[in-house]
Amino acid sequence: MRVLLFTGKGGVGKTTTAAATAALAASRGRKTLVLSTDPAHSLADAFGVPLGAGPTEVDPGLFGMQVDTQQAFERSWRDIQEYLLAALARAGVDTLQAEELTVLPGAEEVLALLALRAQVASGDWDLVVVDCAPTGETLRLLALPDALRWYVEKVFPAHRRALRAVRPLLSRAGGAAPPSDEVFAAVERLHADLSDVRALLTAPTTSVRLVLTPEAVVVAEARRTLTSLALYGYRVDGLVANRVFPSDATDPWVRGWVVAQEEQLAAVRRDTAPLPVLLSPYRAGEPVGREALTGLGAELYGDADPAAESAADDDLMTVERTVDGFLLSLALPLARREDLDLARSGDELVLTVAGHRRLLVLPSALRRCVVVGAHLADGRLAVRFEPDPDLWMRTP
Repeated sequence: MRVLLFTGKGGVGKTTTAAATAALAASRGRKTLVLSTDPAHSLADAFGVPLGAGPTEVDPGLFGMQVDTQQAFERSWRDIQEYLLAALARAGVDTLQAEELTVLPGAEEVLALLALRAQVASGDWDLVVVDCAPTGETLRLLALPDALRWYVEKVFPAHRRALRAVRPLLSRAGGAAPPSDEVFAAVERLHADLSDVRALLTAPTTSVRLVLTPEAVVVAEARRTLTSLALYGYRVDGLVANRVFPSDATDPWVRGWVVAQEEQLAAVRRDTAPLPVLLSPYRAGEPVGREALTGLGAELYGDADPAAESAADDDLMTVERTVDGFLLSLALPLARREDLDLARSGDELVLTVAGHRRLLVLPSALRRCVVVGAHLADGRLAVRFEPDPDLWMRTP
């Protein structure tokens, strides 16, 4: 099964592009689901038909879906939220305010991704196209599985043991009740669910397509997004440039835009090569409905398969043996040295790029090594390790 995710700055046309890709793939024989994780839910507007919380047939072989995040939220977060509500009530917080305070930030996007996992697991589809939230929200939630993994694996065990020991004392003292085992279990379930989602989104059959318009501000954000996606281990297999003015325009005002857009597109092609950059012309009207979207998809992809297997670099991270030790290489396209920070914390590398952080769990061999250097060149970060004499001969 193939999974394609479309993301980009708000307003660049990612929903239309995702819908056009799905419509074209379905017209060429793939049973396709296009699913929106964007809270704006404009996917139904693009097709011109109502969509529900489950797959709705738009055309033979083409289905659309807008996730009912409230229902999913209540299932996944109820135990945790009930504990938080009780604790806030004991502290005298107003019920309505407590409800607002216990809403998980990013819950809609996260739980929509859990719905994606369920649809992929069903085996009903040849292709699942995901209309993601704008890049800012998408990138924030991509870091959540690693952060929650660290908390569950490192903090939870000790915290849970301590609470079991003092729970009777706290209960008799009349203070706020400590978390029950059900609360811990709910967090662990959420952690397991998000880990499954991450495994799905980093699989070789999944890739991201970055949608932009050829404007300086949008292109600048797209560059940062490309770097951040690689940081978190997500493959990008192409870019789509929307609202491109025709190069043969003669109107002076339009010609000014043509020149500016061509400059931006040249920079995008240069910096992201060998990734393909597909162009969608500026239209007199919006492509709404299956037929118009299929036509847009045909213009974008031509005779090529819109769901072709990713040609993106599979070597996002490699480890190789060297004369002195090991070399860990991580793809970070378009990253700048001044935006990068690297630290070692136990068995993990803490890598921060332009405000986005990833806790990278080291392979077992590297855990018994020390970092002796790092450099950034040609879109890859290379980190050099040498064996720690005090650890290398021990059993891991």
